[in-house]
Amino acid sequence: MKRVLLIVSTCLLLFSCSTTRVLKQGQYRLEDNVITITDDDQFNSNEIRNYIRQNDLGGGILGFNPFLYVYNWSKRDGLFHKLGTAPIVYEESAVGTSMNNITNHLRYLGYYSAKVDTATVRYNKLITVHYIVSLGERYTIDEIAFEVPQYEPFISDFNADTSEVATILRGNYLSEQLLEGETVRSAARMRNIGYYSLNKNNYSFEADTLGGHTILKYRINEYERGQSTTISQPLNKYTIGKVSINYPKDLKFRNSVLKGLNTVKPGDVYSESTVATTYSRLSTLKVFSGVSVEMTQADSSTVDCNINLNRSPVQGFKINLEGSSNSSGLMGISPQVSYFHKNFFHGGEWLNLGFNGDFQFRLDDDTRATEYGISAGISFPRFLGLPYKYFRRSSIPRTELNLAFNHQNRPEYTRNIVSVNYGYSGISRHNVSYQLYPLRLNFVKLFGLDAAFSKTLSNNPYMRYSYQDHLDAGIGLMLYYNSSTEIVPSSDYFFHRFSLDLSGNVLSLFKGFMNANSDGSYLIGGSPFAQYVRAEYSTGRTWRFGRGDRQAISTRFLAGAGYAYGNSSAMPFEKQFYAGGASSMRGWQARDLGPGYAPKDDAFIIPSQTGDLKLETNLEYRFKLFWKLEGAVFTDIGNVWNLQYQDTAEGRLGAFKLSDFMNSIAADWGPGLRLNLDFILVRVDFGMQVFEPSRAKGQHFVTPREWIKGSNNAFHFGIGYPF
Repeated sequence: MKRVLLIVSTCLLLFSCSTTRVLKQGQYRLEDNVITITDDDQFNSNEIRNYIRQNDLGGGILGFNPFLYVYNWSKRDGLFHKLGTAPIVYEESAVGTSMNNITNHLRYLGYYSAKVDTATVRYNKLITVHYIVSLGERYTIDEIAFEVPQYEPFISDFNADTSEVATILRGNYLSEQLLEGETVRSAARMRNIGYYSLNKNNYSFEADTLGGHTILKYRINEYERGQSTTISQPLNKYTIGKVSINYPKDLKFRNSVLKGLNTVKPGDVYSESTVATTYSRLSTLKVFSGVSVEMTQADSSTVDCNINLNRSPVQGFKINLEGSSNSSGLMGISPQVSYFHKNFFHGGEWLNLGFNGDFQFRLDDDTRATEYGISAGISFPRFLGLPYKYFRRSSIPRTELNLAFNHQNRPEYTRNIVSVNYGYSGISRHNVSYQLYPLRLNFVKLFGLDAAFSKTLSNNPYMRYSYQDHLDAGIGLMLYYNSSTEIVPSSDYFFHRFSLDLSGNVLSLFKGFMNANSDGSYLIGGSPFAQYVRAEYSTGRTWRFGRGDRQAISTRFLAGAGYAYGNSSAMPFEKQFYAGGASSMRGWQARDLGPGYAPKDDAFIIPSQTGDLKLETNLEYRFKLFWKLEGAVFTDIGNVWNLQYQDTAEGRLGAFKLSDFMNSIAADWGPGLRLNLDFILVRVDFGMQVFEPSRAKGQHFVTPREWIKGSNNAFHFGIGYPF
């Protein structure tokens, strides 16, 4: 109780300081901008909030901004000013500018008679500005009169376009926004069918609103706005003339690849989308730092194409590192190093050589677990076996071949995995990245089993099926969408990721030609083949807010499940789910949580808790401190469970039961610190367990005094945001 009172007293002391302490005589802190729409309950006031010149700080944690108090701890520039957020000092002149901005924007939306009034409310040194907005009446388009060139083929092409997808229709509200949108849409559509010289500046509109009947004149001129009518030129269709591709002579690159990727061909009708397709295809090679597709008018009906490519470094290294430790002395380090070459065979082929490791150990004894893997992959910028002409879109599937070897040496066993994957990757029309592997092979070999562990397997059929030599042959699919392409996102973003593995189904068709072991499993080369389905989905979103986007709320939800059937009684160990680690349940080390209520499996010296089902959700509040440092406060909720298990006490404790779901969910919280260098983000997180299902009944909650004791916490080091 004394500790709680001390914490509360400290908080009251820290935030008892006025948020206006640093203001000078006669200054006010802008506390809020309130927008009231007097004549339209459906109008979204946020539509005009961005046009207020001087915005309040907003946001914070549930409307409370602690960094505003931190700034006021000192009147002079110093550490507190760097850590905190400065108050917004009210400027009366900014209100008049905001009124004009709002009025102009409302006119752009079609509210030509809108009026904006303001009122201010002062309290001590705080001020709230009220913007009272009357939208007024809008004009409805009653008739559209077209004044466009009447010669062929222009008039036929234009009529076909407006009859299908025109955005200006009778009954629409008249607005500059509507008219501008139509000029951009129509000009782009016409350029896609050959009208190279046409752009939005050839369009003009005139509205006659007299007599309560609105007539809109829709014009396309043979000259641009601001130009003299004396330079009018007919709006002709253009064809492609000469096409040249230029790149540094010292760069070895096969011309056949560039010609195959280029969709701008001599004699074809000009199309802006075709030019964009060529630009996108050449850019995705990642061999060139700059791609320029320049169109030059040769005469009144021909344009030439010059494609200029600038080289970029084709080789490099990528490094990633994660680490964790807890108070029990168990430490883990997971490095990843890869080398890449983006032009290995002089045709945009990507070569990747990688090394990854996972090393767990204790400094005070001989406990060790070593895992490392080496991989080699080659990616070709085409769908092998099919010419480029069969692909018309901006993204062509790449063909991938990957080989990998993984070695794991634990106190209980040693295991080798050899993997071969063949498939395709690319980006779909909706910017969804995909990887499809119609051939996915894993050869798993276990040896050097510890005597005690071997005895455990012999007494536990479920574990024995998970830890045995096997062949894993099937197909794999991964779909991924991220609204941000930044390495370290600096604005709002969201993502979706879905993966699916199907294994053993094709092999099961040939069981009549195979031998079976004593367990009834069919064998290939003396080892059973795995048969299962495994799916995983995760989604996350990050919202940034506050002045200068200094704060953010990030969330993630993850669900995964696997089910063994047919030739398998359990999921292969390497395909099972686990929780804990630098990017999962951060109150635990990797593989240290679950399944369900189950206690730590004493068959493993180093924890190796896994399950067939995983559910997890994460919430993180991020905030900028000073310089390149950021802080975070997070909470993670989730666990893994078994869908298939041996009917023993331990098995039942690890099983998924909907009736007891809430009591088997683990939870943690903790603070974090990030060093954001823009091109890379280094982070450390300290997670503390709040609810541990494996503890004795009635003792699942971890009290605050236990958070930093025993094995109730974990320290993690990582690269990049956890989600």
